[in-house]
Amino acid sequence: MDHLDPYLRIHAVQVFVRDQDRSLRFYVDRLGFRLAFDGRLQSGQRWVAVTPPDGSAVLSLIAPGPRSPERKLIGRATQVVFVTEDVLARFREWRSRGVRFRHPPRLRRLKYEHREAVGPPGATATRPADQPPIWGGVFTRFEDVDGNSFALVSFDEESRAVEAQRRADAERQEAERRSAHELEIARQVQARLFPQRLPPSNTLEYAGLCLQARQVGGDYYDFLSLGQERLGLVIGDIAGKGIAAALLMANLQANLRSQCAIALDQPRRFLRSVNQLFYESTADSAYATLFFAEYDDGQQRLRYANCGHLGGLLLRREGTLERLETTACVLGLFEDWDCTMGERRLSSGDLLVLYTDGVTEAFNEAGEEFGEERLLEALRRRRELPSQAMLDSIVDDVRTFSPHEQRDDITLIVARCR
Repeated sequence: MDHLDPYLRIHAVQVFVRDQDRSLRFYVDRLGFRLAFDGRLQSGQRWVAVTPPDGSAVLSLIAPGPRSPERKLIGRATQVVFVTEDVLARFREWRSRGVRFRHPPRLRRLKYEHREAVGPPGATATRPADQPPIWGGVFTRFEDVDGNSFALVSFDEESRAVEAQRRADAERQEAERRSAHELEIARQVQARLFPQRLPPSNTLEYAGLCLQARQVGGDYYDFLSLGQERLGLVIGDIAGKGIAAALLMANLQANLRSQCAIALDQPRRFLRSVNQLFYESTADSAYATLFFAEYDDGQQRLRYANCGHLGGLLLRREGTLERLETTACVLGLFEDWDCTMGERRLSSGDLLVLYTDGVTEAFNEAGEEFGEERLLEALRRRRELPSQAMLDSIVDDVRTFSPHEQRDDITLIVARCR
């Protein structure tokens, strides 16, 4: 993570006044300032702060006690300088509101010498007099209701540079705010693409979970009601990350759901159709791994196609492990695509686990991956837990093992035959 410099700006400039309420009305009503704060400090002293319409400087309006030495500072020339694009327009506006000016705006350009070391130590060179001065322009002075006076000047080279930087920072912050807002909307939209309800099953207890590394991501899982007591279990992983992967994930989800009507009787044709649609609607380099399984509730039969995805794990009740390995290549890279289907019979107590590489490739500070063996160990320890509780517990294990910032989406499906 890149180091960010700690935030730093001028917080407040003290202006001593006789009556805070009267001064507050002057700065807000006549000068158009905004009230920044009005409250009590722990000491009980009232703190009133105002800020001009632009910028981040704050004036603290302090009413010192009658015997306070600061009382003598009321009505003096402050060292506060306000800068504006048009001094004459501001002068006319404020004077019409009753603000007292010491003199009309006038041109003032300060001459100074800029010396810098050249040659041997101690030698200096003077800046040519014909170069424009850094500071200078139209200026005037105005007073508040207590006689505190302030300078009002027009933009010069220095203040224009500061203002340009301020506006650039404001535009950057606004762009970041809009981007964050748009990402939040995308996150909410993508969250609705995951299954909102579980199709019923008499002999299979199941659950799914996806924890994205960013606000949106490319991992995908789904549960499809295929009719005739058939349930579709889907997990996929889009190549890439962020918004681009999220868009492809939405595309794949739409293809699967629009074509799933033919999955019941013709699963190979269903997957060929999904591949064709994904191939035609994505860039040449776009692809996705996918594990699709169709579970027959009545016969407790699982038919599956593993399209370049990590092997599914089938933990039998007696403790043996079967891996449901690849039966086809990834989706989206080739127009001429086909697959073969695998098949397994499930018995009561058997546990099916599908996952993405965000689980096994999470690494600790020593660079070790969580790995399949740790996943299997976690599953065996918790295989009697309900599916959702098992998922939550495994994710806790992964996060404990890899406590730093999550690098990849973590997606899991667990299903237990009753």
